[in-house]
Order: sequence, then structure tokens, then C-alpha cells
Amino acid sequence: MIQPQPAKLGSMLRDGLAPEHERTNDALSKLLHVIRTHLGMEAAFVSSFERGQRLFQAVDTEPGTLSLPVGSGDPLEDSYCVRVSDGRLPELICDAQQLPAALELAATRSVPVGAHLSIPLRLSDGRVYGTFCCFSRQPDYSLNTRDVELVRSFADVAVSLIERDLVAQQDAAESRRRVQSVLSGDGLRIVYQPIVDLESARIVGFESLARFAPLPSRTPDLWFQEASRVGLGHALETRAIERALMLDGGLRRGVYVACNVSPEVVLSGALPEALCCGELSRIVLEITEHSTVEDYLQLERVLRPLRDRGMRVSVDDAGAGHSSFRHILRLRPEYIKLDMSLTRDIDHDHARRALAAALIGFARETGSELIAEGVETAAELATLRELGVHKGQGYLLGRPASFEVAQGLLDAE
Repeated sequence: MIQPQPAKLGSMLRDGLAPEHERTNDALSKLLHVIRTHLGMEAAFVSSFERGQRLFQAVDTEPGTLSLPVGSGDPLEDSYCVRVSDGRLPELICDAQQLPAALELAATRSVPVGAHLSIPLRLSDGRVYGTFCCFSRQPDYSLNTRDVELVRSFADVAVSLIERDLVAQQDAAESRRRVQSVLSGDGLRIVYQPIVDLESARIVGFESLARFAPLPSRTPDLWFQEASRVGLGHALETRAIERALMLDGGLRRGVYVACNVSPEVVLSGALPEALCCGELSRIVLEITEHSTVEDYLQLERVLRPLRDRGMRVSVDDAGAGHSSFRHILRLRPEYIKLDMSLTRDIDHDHARRALAAALIGFARETGSELIAEGVETAAELATLRELGVHKGQGYLLGRPASFEVAQGLLDAE
């Protein structure tokens, strides 16, 4: 059920809601401007009722006249809005100075209020959200029932916009609650998938992968997308890195842990703190492919001190999109991961084989090393070896597993 409690701007910015809310307010402001100028009024606004207050959510005024700051308000009982909504005042008042019920309000004389036309905003569940209101300081006896019906039509449009915004606020609040529960509890766990030297069959590293226990049951990428929508993407990414690196000290020397990270988190400055749990020479940072980077110079500046201390960089999903090639050209990574869409069926698909061969040659020329992802069949593995790929990852070589299982794989070599 919709709860008509408007979000404050600070919380909306924190929850990642500001752009959507701003679009709603822009649309409401345009509606108010049209109706205000059509009726020749000095002010028009959409108000909400919240905890005994009448709050201005969107406002349009004639320049140089009244000041009604968005977000400001006053006691609900002292307003025209609530009295129109409960029937103590009529929707149309041509001259408030001549109406005894209006004169009971201090604002009638202090503003003063002349003409006033207000329509209650009723949500689909029947409750009153606030009002859609126009008024002037001068009386206007030309206003009539046709004007009331016109304003009522505009109010209906406003209600549809407001309800959409309230639903978005509720959805975002629920998303934020879900992600916060993961961040504060045990809903996030890390599994480790082996990265194997294809010649010696020995494990050279593990990619750390996030898994989520809470409902709804869904893939990790959807959890990270949801976290990003409500402003918690950086927090969730860094938490996954921190948890992955808490255990890397238990791996044998020379075996690294690869952690996925978006360019946005790198640029946020949160990376050094997230990496403090691990030895940098044993960390490979996998830059995800999905985001376009506008400022590679800044990305390079942030990564350089970490790379100087031994951290290596890998570019994920090479061959799956344009962004990965830009990452490769600008970041000069130590590792390039061949996307599983190219690995799949490479043993009998000539186009995949040709593209993989080109990437192998490119990696060799630039001093990078190629890692093939998604190796699932012996035929794929044989083809990759034949092409000159030296490292691989996939179900054929090892499935994601707990740290204890991963450590056991190393002990068994």
C-alpha cells in the first residue's frame, strides 16, 4: 500500500532517487505554470500533508511576487489546504476576505488571500496526499465551475505523477533495506574459482566471486545493479573485495586472488582501504567491462601507486564489448581475460578461433597474458592450448568453491 510520505532531498540523494524525483517535480512545476498563467493567478503549488505539516512539494509563482520555497511548510491546521480537503472551505473562493470561514485563518489577512482554488489530491487507495492549489492576493469573481473542473483535471495528472514517484520511493527503500541487510549481516559470501596454467595444470590464482544468501534468489550481477541504483554500489563492491582478501594469506606463495571492481569504485578513492587486508603483490584487480570510462588519466593515476607496489591489473570480458578494448589500450593490463562467449565452441567455430588468435597476438605484442574464461570441454581446452593460450578458467578446470575447498585443491597438487 502506498504511504504518502514525501522523501526529503537529502535522503533521496543518498538512496539514488534524486534524478527520478527531480523529473517528477519538473513535470509538476510545468503543470502548475500552465494552470497559473491560464487563470491569471499569482501562485500555484502542490502540497503534501505529513506529520501535521503542509509542505510545498512543487511551486510556480509570478516573478517578483510571493515566495514559497519548495520543502518549506507550516502547521497543517493553519492552512487552507486541509480545510478544503475536509470540506470546511469550498474548493473555489473568489474572495477570501468575504468568507467568514476563511477569515478564521491568520493567512487570509497576513498574506493576504484573495482568490483561491484548491483541489484535494487523492491517491488510488482513497487517502489524501495534499492539494493542487492556485491563489492570488486579489479577488477574482470571473472564476467559475469550469475553472474548477480544469484544475481538477490537472490535479488528476499530478496524482498519477506523485503515485509513480511514491512507488519508486517505496521500491528504492525496499532495495536499500535488502542491500543494507547484506552489508550488515552474513548475506554475502565469497567463493573462489581456480585459474590454471594450461601446460602444467597447476593453479596459479583464484578469481573471487560474490554469492548472496538472502531472498530474492538471483544472480550476483542483479544484486550489484540494485545496490548501484540506491547509492550502495561502491559499498557492496568494496565489501566483497575486503571479504575476498581476508583469506588470501592462507594461500601458498605465488598464488594470487583476482577481485572484480568497476571503474567507478576505482575512481571513488575507496580502493586503497578495501585492499588493505591483502598483500598487493598477490592481488589482481579485474576491471569490469560494462562501464564506459570518461577520464582514463584519473583512473591511471589512482591505479599507479598500487601497481608500483606490486598489484596487477586484468581487463575482464575481452571481446564482449567495446569498453573492454578501451580498457586494454589505456590501462595496459598484465592480464586480458578472453570472454567465455569466445571460448564457447572455439574448437569448431572458425570466427571465434580467428578472433581469439588475434587477441593472443595482441596480448603478446603488448606484454599482457591471455586467460581464457568459460573452458568447459576437453576440445575447447585442446584448441586453446594449440592457439597459445597459457592460462584458463572454467568448469572443466575447477568450479567456484569455498576457501577451504580452494585451499584443499592447492594442498592436493
